[in-house]
Amino acid sequence: MSEGFSIIVPFLNEEETIGKFCVEIDQYAKTVEFPIEVVFVDDGSKDRSVDIIKKYVFSNIDSAKIVRLSKNFGSHAAIRAGIKNIRYGMCTWFGADLQDPFEIISIAFDKITNGGVDIVCFGRTSTDVPALTKLFSGIYSRLIRKYAVERYEENGIQTIAYNKKVIDYLNNNVEANSSIGLQILNAGFDMETVLMDFKAREAGKSKWTFSKKVKLAIDSFVSYSFLPIRLVSIVGMMLFIVGVVGCGFTVVYKLLNPLVPAGYSTLICVLALGFGTTNISLGIIAEYLWRTLEAARKRPAFIISDLISCKVREKMKIEMIS
Repeated sequence: MSEGFSIIVPFLNEEETIGKFCVEIDQYAKTVEFPIEVVFVDDGSKDRSVDIIKKYVFSNIDSAKIVRLSKNFGSHAAIRAGIKNIRYGMCTWFGADLQDPFEIISIAFDKITNGGVDIVCFGRTSTDVPALTKLFSGIYSRLIRKYAVERYEENGIQTIAYNKKVIDYLNNNVEANSSIGLQILNAGFDMETVLMDFKAREAGKSKWTFSKKVKLAIDSFVSYSFLPIRLVSIVGMMLFIVGVVGCGFTVVYKLLNPLVPAGYSTLICVLALGFGTTNISLGIIAEYLWRTLEAARKRPAFIISDLISCKVREKMKIEMIS
């Protein structure tokens, strides 16, 4: 890997924005003094996104390619597939929706090259975020910092840039059903945080659905924290204590008041509470067992079906003979 910067762009059905992304990243490349490579990763798109990229001719990008996955594996798996196919020793990932400012590239390059850090985390300073999204994002960040990865940023992380040391670590430790961001932070490499103003999506619909957010939250805690499984034990102990106290109170009360009828409603509430807690506990345990099974199967986190080189206009070299 030589000195340059690779950008991984995972996308899924982004025909509304991918063409403009190609134009803007190509224009930005001529403003920096180091070569830039773009690795597009098609995460199972069904629209014209790939065709749009294939038709575009890059003028300032040093290299561009498309990594096509056999199906939709998710954005984190797509990023891992991109990392496997980069040529440079510095890397980050961008969304194809044009929300990430391209200045991230030059900032990261400078801090990794001259600042001596391995990781540069980029967080959001934008205030135009829906209140509900901001609330849940804040809760997620606080829980992750307290119970999973202490180095996770308080305001969340939008993207991460990293050097060859981290690239090699990720390529040698490909994790399925895991957060690549948390994996990087949890490794303990030297890092620095930069807050920036990220843009709003210009067109198209976000593929970051509620179900994917829930899956990420579950993957984050199950992969990097023992809290869920510890919670099962705590809840079990609490219910056991409540049960013992309740039974003692019931026996004493019955002895003091023999005519008190049996409480069917109380029995139903206790059964509902007990069975509900048991099922939740079994569900948490099942999440860990499922991931253990996935790891034992050693199924790939992604499958690359095709690797396509994009059109890049060769830079003309003019020699002046005096």
